[in-house]
Amino acid sequence: MKRLLSESVMTRATVGRALAAMSFLSVLFSCVSPVDKRTASSPSSEWAPAAAVLVHTPGEELFDGVVHPAAGLFESYFNVDSAAIEHRNFIKKLESKGIRVYRLMDVLRQMDMEKLRELASATLIYDASDVADSLSFGENYRLETLSVMSREDLIRVLLFQPKVILHGTDNNTGVEADYLHRPLTNLYFLRDQSISTPRGQVICKMNSYQRSPETRIIKACYEQLGIAPVFEVTGDGRIEGGDYLPAGTVSFIGCGMRTNMEAIRQMMEADVFGHDTVIVVNDHLRWQMEMHLATHFNIIDKDLCTMPLSRMEAKEGDPEYCTADIYVREEGQKEYSLYRENVGFVQTVKSMGYKIIPICRTDELHYANNYLTIAPRHIIAVKGQSEQYRKALEENGVTVEWLPLENLIDGYGAAHCMTQVIARYR
Repeated sequence: MKRLLSESVMTRATVGRALAAMSFLSVLFSCVSPVDKRTASSPSSEWAPAAAVLVHTPGEELFDGVVHPAAGLFESYFNVDSAAIEHRNFIKKLESKGIRVYRLMDVLRQMDMEKLRELASATLIYDASDVADSLSFGENYRLETLSVMSREDLIRVLLFQPKVILHGTDNNTGVEADYLHRPLTNLYFLRDQSISTPRGQVICKMNSYQRSPETRIIKACYEQLGIAPVFEVTGDGRIEGGDYLPAGTVSFIGCGMRTNMEAIRQMMEADVFGHDTVIVVNDHLRWQMEMHLATHFNIIDKDLCTMPLSRMEAKEGDPEYCTADIYVREEGQKEYSLYRENVGFVQTVKSMGYKIIPICRTDELHYANNYLTIAPRHIIAVKGQSEQYRKALEENGVTVEWLPLENLIDGYGAAHCMTQVIARYR
């Protein structure tokens, strides 16, 4: 298989916006490790040491999701407050490893008020069709209310996505309302709204209706941090960040339950993968537990990865058998061409020199594969895995930071799903 090197290119944002933006740029573009003078850039691999991440600790917006877990895209009910505590402990672990952590709420709190108000205005809906004096109680009233809202309440508008359905009445103020919320219950899975490639940040187009507003918020947060996204998927394209894994000279991209070929085509045509080889991994199982590529394939180092045993042992024609389409281009060229089609994914991974650590079904269901690689052979993973899996990691020289995430994983994700790594050391 061809494996061609490509340069990592990252568009530099204009310096001098806000203090937060300058702080971020100092990490992303001129960050120097005090230990070995490394510099950071947009990630070209999963195993390069993490320099900066963007995360969101879930809050009250999570509640509606746990009231009806399936409709909220969750596996089962979990405690909202306990989930927040687990996430804050996750942040502490990241920071203890020298990783710069940007919290989404902090970014929103530093955002220009007019920009924040603009985002909230695109979100807050008044339906005054059942009110005689719709002008007084409808759009004009909405704009007036938004104009005096505090920063925290504008942020609440973004998180809860309220719709106010008005009805005329002869009593009191002359109007009453039903209130509908479309809260961003999945926002804490910050891997999905964007993709960080060697070229820079790509804004995704979410597959799920209830998650579609998240990308607008993430795009605004990037701009606040001084990052200009290099591309945004549009039209019929559907793509989520959990399907993307950079691997040195190769981009792995899943195609299945949450990502389609149209989005992948757009990214290749826009030249935003940043690698000369793109491996499209076709998932035929389409199981919510393994909705993204990173839920059933993850990378620890340049020669070490993990995969559920059920995927490794699957035979051609089985739903769990993944196939790969390999696209390549000549160095310095823009257009990709299909090099090999419908080849076995497990065989492809092995042919690239990876050793695969198998994950048994019990560990698989406890999100053993959903770890975050923070350096070569150094991961943050869900505590409570089998002795066999722990021993396999140890025998392969892997350092593991085990964290209890018992509530957060009931949302169908863990450390990898919760983290957007926006910069890694070279």
